[in-house]
Amino acid sequence: MERSQQQARSWQQQKGWVRQGAWQGASSWQQDRARNWASDHRTWAQRGGYGGFYIPQASFGLYFGSQHYFRLRTRPVIYMGYPRFDYGGYSWLLLDPWPEYWSDNWYDADDLYIDFDNYDGGYYLYNRRYPDIRLAVAPLA
Repeated sequence: MERSQQQARSWQQQKGWVRQGAWQGASSWQQDRARNWASDHRTWAQRGGYGGFYIPQASFGLYFGSQHYFRLRTRPVIYMGYPRFDYGGYSWLLLDPWPEYWSDNWYDADDLYIDFDNYDGGYYLYNRRYPDIRLAVAPLA
């Protein structure tokens, strides 16, 4: 699971997550909501795999995983066409559109957590209110 900073940055700059019909991003927050989340999102496996930066396991356990809930409090900003937010000492890109049935202020009202899926090999953002939904995210390298 090791990848150099240069490899992760290259994948990030080339938007390596945009494969297999994945969401292309948007220029405004309003456009970041899915029209039909079931067909608009992709798993890391469907995207061709995760190619970004890996958080060291020692620090991952301090801030991430299902036991570490947080709220963003402020609406993510658009960066490279995707919502960007800060948490756990990292900046994250939200690479899936958020589900159309989530509230307009989910980032402030809902308990969230980030976890790593060993099967898919990538990071996901979870919303405690919708535990079966996971949005692909990647820390910026």
